[in-house]
Amino acid sequence: MNGASGGMNSTEWRVLGRVYAALLLVLAVSDTANVFSALHDTTSFHGRPLTWWRPTVWEGSSALGFLVAAPIVYVALRLAPPRRGAWLRFALIHIPTTVIFSGVHVFSMWMIRIAIYAALGLKYGTLDYVYEYRKDLLGYLIVGGLVWMFSELRRRPAPAAARPGAVFDIKDGSKVIRAPVADILAVSSAGNYVEFVLADGRRPLMRSTLSAAEAALGPHRFVRIHRSWLVNAAKVREIEAAGSGDFTVRLDGGAEAPLSRRFRDALQCLRCAPEA
Repeated sequence: MNGASGGMNSTEWRVLGRVYAALLLVLAVSDTANVFSALHDTTSFHGRPLTWWRPTVWEGSSALGFLVAAPIVYVALRLAPPRRGAWLRFALIHIPTTVIFSGVHVFSMWMIRIAIYAALGLKYGTLDYVYEYRKDLLGYLIVGGLVWMFSELRRRPAPAAARPGAVFDIKDGSKVIRAPVADILAVSSAGNYVEFVLADGRRPLMRSTLSAAEAALGPHRFVRIHRSWLVNAAKVREIEAAGSGDFTVRLDGGAEAPLSRRFRDALQCLRCAPEA
């Protein structure tokens, strides 16, 4: 939601996953209700009794088409999030995107219906795009609202500073180094191991994943700045642009770590982090 270019990081994938989970719940409830409403309110279809499978196909195909089209809204919001003073860009991107979104939705559900009807030896007709577009405007707003809500929820305040005296056990081969958390400057991925950068210059290795280290040290204000790096936010002394949207983070003692442009939230977190 920061408008940065490039691929999606793990946090953004989690946001999209939560949007899909919420959409599945909403669609399951609303489409089930629509099926029963159609069966209750409509006694015939083209002069024949309305059987259960027809509204089920209609609603199910619409839901699948909606899920296919949903990422279009996410991409549009990455390109043009709602920002004060940027409403012209917002309108220029989102107005035509509603047409694309509706077109993908309508085409997808139309093809699904044609395939199912053909499998049953029947022929499906055409769809009224203008009618569907009016309904899809509401769907666009719903998806956009979910994306905005889950994106805002991920913007949590920086975790509290490490508790005085907090210790982290680094299992370096046959020995265990009981390192004060405040003395750990950074952690980097090294194949099947992670390497700890300590204030005294040591760089012990521990067999682990960076994700596991992040889970353990995250509550002590360690921030993921790269797919291969965590840094202690309280030990950051300089942040320098390195070109192409990336940065170099300098820590106490001169150690350096790369900050990827895909982790812009981390950049904001480091800039706002209080010193130790």
